Amino acid sequence: MISKIDSLPPISEMMRESGLEPKKSFGQNFLFDLNLTNKIARSVPDIENATVIEVGPGPGGLTRSLLIMGAKKVIAIEKDRETQPILEKIQSVSDGKLEIIFDDALRVFSENKLSGLTASICSNLPYNVGTELLIQWLHYVSNPNSPIKISSMTLMFQREVAERIVASVGDEQYGRLSVLVSLVSDAKILFNVPNTAFVPKPKVQSAIVQIIPNQKKISAIKELSKIEAITAKLFGQRRKMIRGIIKDFDWAQFGLLGTERAEELSPQKFAEIALLI
Repeated sequence: MISKIDSLPPISEMMRESGLEPKKSFGQNFLFDLNLTNKIARSVPDIENATVIEVGPGPGGLTRSLLIMGAKKVIAIEKDRETQPILEKIQSVSDGKLEIIFDDALRVFSENKLSGLTASICSNLPYNVGTELLIQWLHYVSNPNSPIKISSMTLMFQREVAERIVASVGDEQYGRLSVLVSLVSDAKILFNVPNTAFVPKPKVQSAIVQIIPNQKKISAIKELSKIEAITAKLFGQRRKMIRGIIKDFDWAQFGLLGTERAEELSPQKFAEIALLI
C-alpha cells in the first residue's frame, strides 16, 4: 500500500489540477510537508491497530501519512466538497482503508453518526471549530455510555490554545480548557509546528497536543457538563473573586474563603463545587 500512496503526485500538484484553494471561511490552512505529516501520524499510539478519525483533511496531506504509517482504517470528515477529487484519488489507492464523510464534523459528532466505534482522533483541526470539537470529545471520553470510545487524541492547535490545554493551576494560561482536559485525561505538547509549514501561512504558530483518556481520573468525577458550566461561569469573570460571581454560597465547605479567583482553583476543586451548585 505504501508504494501506491507514494505513487500519487505531490499535494500541491493535485491541488493545482483540481483548482482547490484554502478557504478562510472553513478555517483552512493546508500542510504540504510530508515529513511533518508523517511525524504527526507516527505520534498516534498503536496506529497499526487503530481506526483513526481525521477532521478537516483538506487535500489529504495528513490522510496520506496516516495510511503510510499503517493505520488500520482512516475515517476522514470533510466539509469542503471541492476536496472530493483529491481525497477520492487517495481513497482509490488505500486498499479500502480510507472512508470519506462529506459533512460538518460538529454535526457528525453531535448526531452520533459514528456510533459504535472505538477510535483514535488525529487532526490538523480547522481553527474555527477546534476548541468546540475538543470539548465535545471530552464529553465522549467522560461518559462510560458514550456512542464513541476515544482511545487517544493527537491534535494540532494554535500554540496559544495548546498551552491553555496543558496548563496547570497557577500558570498564566490556566483556564476552562485546562480544567476539563485535566479531569479526564493526561495531556502534553509533543512538538511545535512553525507557521511557515502551512499554506496559506497563518499569523500564529501551532503545536501538536496529545490527549490520552485516564480512566482513573474519569471514574473520580461526576457529570462533566456541570463542571463545564461552572468553569464557564467563573472563568468568564476571572478577575473577580468567586464570591462576587456566585453569591450566598458557603465556600468554607470547600476550604475556601470566597476571595479566591477562578485561576486559583484546582481542577479537583471545580469538580467538588460542581456537585453542589
